[in-house]
Amino acid sequence: MTKILCIGAGYVGGPTMAVIAQNCPDVQVTVVDINPDRIAAWKSDTLPIYEPGLLEVVQSSRGRNLIFSTEVDQGIADADIIFVSVNTPTKTFGRGAGCAADLQYWEKTARQILENSTSDKIVVEKSTLPVRTARAMERILHSGDGNVHFEVLSNPEFLAEGTAITDLMDPDRILIGGHETETGQAAIEKLASIYAQWVPPEKILTTNVWSSELSKLTANAFLAQRISSINSIASVCEATEANVDEVSRAIGMDSRIGAKFLRASVGFGGSCFKKDILNLVYLCETYGLDEVADYWRQVVAMNSYQGERFVNRMISAMFNTIVGKRITLFGFAFKADTGDTRESPALTVSRQLLAERADVVITDPQALVNAAKDLNEDAVTYEQDPYEAAKGAHAIAVMTEWQQYRDLDFVRIHDSMVKPAFIFDGRNLLNHKELHEIGFNVYPIGKAALTHLE
Repeated sequence: MTKILCIGAGYVGGPTMAVIAQNCPDVQVTVVDINPDRIAAWKSDTLPIYEPGLLEVVQSSRGRNLIFSTEVDQGIADADIIFVSVNTPTKTFGRGAGCAADLQYWEKTARQILENSTSDKIVVEKSTLPVRTARAMERILHSGDGNVHFEVLSNPEFLAEGTAITDLMDPDRILIGGHETETGQAAIEKLASIYAQWVPPEKILTTNVWSSELSKLTANAFLAQRISSINSIASVCEATEANVDEVSRAIGMDSRIGAKFLRASVGFGGSCFKKDILNLVYLCETYGLDEVADYWRQVVAMNSYQGERFVNRMISAMFNTIVGKRITLFGFAFKADTGDTRESPALTVSRQLLAERADVVITDPQALVNAAKDLNEDAVTYEQDPYEAAKGAHAIAVMTEWQQYRDLDFVRIHDSMVKPAFIFDGRNLLNHKELHEIGFNVYPIGKAALTHLE
């Protein structure tokens, strides 16, 4: 029986290994993490992350061929294939601070693999890493006595939070990068055979290691660039009274462009886009490609500007002051169907509102615990019930596109709010005409406001 180990039980490692275990009953899959509370949660029915369909997939294999453990050293010793899925955040110190990836956890893991390996291993980069990181991984792994051979592969994930299980079950592609040597190609075939148990062969792509590493950064950079581009056009739409949905639909029908990632909003978030673009910026600067670095840095700047512009529009609409005004944020997760708040636009908006001395109330079906940790502000109120959260509010700001917000009784909400009542729809989620007819002053993204004000 092939034994797979995944080091890191986070948003990538946990779901990926659960899907592999479900589709490969002849493979033993072990997920390890140094955080005992996280592992305990994976062993329960209250998983440490929320993802639609994840619990059912975990339950189908847990106790059969899916194991969660804190025994990292033993897991390494037993494994044939080791997925490295540890955190690689953006550096906050030293050279490359603010752009480069912090590889301290990754390097510690590489050294731990070396120390505990007595048989040949295939080591798979699953974390998002700078290009040519595999070379450093190989140098560490081959710094031992030479009795164990390690083959390093790049197998980046292309998951979208909220649809991770669907993305894993029916991926656009599986990308595996390895060396063009006999052992490198054999390792690629070994890993490809795992995925081939449920992924069609034409969707399994093989490249050299460096192309695979760069493809991950480039994919996220291109997706984020589209969001920042349409958000830049949203500001033009508001100024000219054009409608960003109509513009998006018109250009999205162009087969050269396509419709995906052309929804204007308060901005992108999550753990990948900003981090990976800044990683790409640092890579460009390292090679002296300053103009290319400036281009991609502007994508991040455009995203930050969108959040600032959203708050500025709120202040302007609410008579140029929000001091002491109760403003309720509908949603805090960076997107629907996840509890993840990393780099969420709601973080930036909340902090700006607090700086303006507004009374901030946050409601979200999955993200309140993370929101409280991220903000760490006593002045913020957290309320699970959106009706209670909106009671007495001067304004509602829609920050996450949760489907249940569409179905709320907005007549009831309007009746409970201070008048004039405002809605700032940062996701263009709601029916703006109906809200205006109820009595709200409605401010969408990239569209003309619907107001009752003179």
